[in-house]
Amino acid sequence: MHYAEGHLDQTVATSADGTFAIGNLKPGHYSLVAHKEGFGDSSATAMELAPGQDLVLTLTLALSAPQGGLLKRLLRAYSDDWKGTSASGPEPPRRLPPSPVNSPPFPNSDWSYGGAPDIGTPDTNVPPLMQALDSGPHGKAWEDSRVKVYGWLEGSLNLSTSDHSNLPSAYDIFANRGELDQAVLYIERLPDTVQTQNVDWGFHLSALYGTSYRFTLNEGYFSQQLLQQNRQYGFDPVLEYFDLYIPQVAEGLNIRVGRFISVPGIEAQLAPNNYVYTHSLLYSIDPFTDTGIIGTVKLSNRWLVQLGLTAGHDVAPWTKDARPSATACLSYTFNQGNDNLYPCLNGLNNGKYAYNNLQMFDTTWYHKFNATWHLATEAWYMYEKNVPNVDGPSPLEKGANGAFCSTGQIRCFAPEWAVVNYIEKQLSDKNYLSIRTDFLDDLKGQRTGYKTQYAEETLMWGHWVGSTVLFRPELRFDHSFQLRSYDRGTRRSQFQLAMDVIFKF
Repeated sequence: MHYAEGHLDQTVATSADGTFAIGNLKPGHYSLVAHKEGFGDSSATAMELAPGQDLVLTLTLALSAPQGGLLKRLLRAYSDDWKGTSASGPEPPRRLPPSPVNSPPFPNSDWSYGGAPDIGTPDTNVPPLMQALDSGPHGKAWEDSRVKVYGWLEGSLNLSTSDHSNLPSAYDIFANRGELDQAVLYIERLPDTVQTQNVDWGFHLSALYGTSYRFTLNEGYFSQQLLQQNRQYGFDPVLEYFDLYIPQVAEGLNIRVGRFISVPGIEAQLAPNNYVYTHSLLYSIDPFTDTGIIGTVKLSNRWLVQLGLTAGHDVAPWTKDARPSATACLSYTFNQGNDNLYPCLNGLNNGKYAYNNLQMFDTTWYHKFNATWHLATEAWYMYEKNVPNVDGPSPLEKGANGAFCSTGQIRCFAPEWAVVNYIEKQLSDKNYLSIRTDFLDDLKGQRTGYKTQYAEETLMWGHWVGSTVLFRPELRFDHSFQLRSYDRGTRRSQFQLAMDVIFKF
């Protein structure tokens, strides 16, 4: 038994029938593991003990002690996952009301926000690679460190009515082909945000290789692969940050420093974090990652506030396009946890034309109808100032479009707005449906290269094998109202049958 607040380890012997009792414990956060010669240790069980409280716990030993090398233990972890025989224990404690939805099948069980771990939520993610490492000769060292190494492979295939390109549909921009979208490796340590006594810390390092690098890459982070060489496949160190968690501030304060995903929104660059394989038009042209510092403070189970300072969207601090930019977000959960509003002012500065210097005003709304239906809706308005006219004399920023300004204008104000709605239906523990409706008005053509309005409709089925393999086939229809803006300007509409497969390790 480990007592987090006092860093005290204690061993208690059970009776012949396996029962045990521990008395005179201080209130606080504990972690318990059962051990018996000839059996594998039980999973670590966390609990929060209140003053005067009595708790009854059941710890389950593995049938046999771990055998074999890393590969054999890894294969056993997959076999247990796919057969549904993985060891499980009681739900770990959390400082939040019950989660509104289930994960899996959905990407998240709580209404999501960016820039911080879910404050008050335990880390229950133990991927197959970590199961193999934890059950090996250095398993206790891995568990004590709380460092995790894991990732996934994502491959895809699409059949499209376009011949050359699916843009502005993303991420499957190459028409009628199979691709390796993402090969991702994570190394991370999450701070313990359930406990309320000790300052804790975490970090995250990631590496991505595949066609998706085209949508994650920032100017200054190996950006020559895209901006100068236009490679089909590339590498990007997508996320690198450090977290400092201070539980004594309100209900918990997390300070994140480094490169992180642009804070607002439903979707994310990393494949397992999305409802659907392809991305909405709304997400395909908004900011991707920022470098800077952001503080997230949980005021209560209803209110959460975020303030940040970054170098601007999709640029490294050492580039010429970097400039101090402010981010401010507010998360409000209500209706007994069934609704959440998340408005953000994202990356605000003088707004003058530069590489992805988007001034973004974003709001997300999540709503749970019942045990199996929920929706997620997002709307944003963005702009840049002093954008060069595509027909004018001013040079364009490499990798950044100009605008279709009025006749005679050398530069102009270039705005756009968009809205997307997801309707989600859980069919079972392993299956769900997504219906996505999307609208984008690129008022000056600065984001897509075409001054037109777009609409998109997608129907997708998600199917899990265990918790480690996800199939996501989808049907998608796109339409441009004013111009031929699909298939390199030759079509006004586009129909796709697409699918990805995510294999977690």
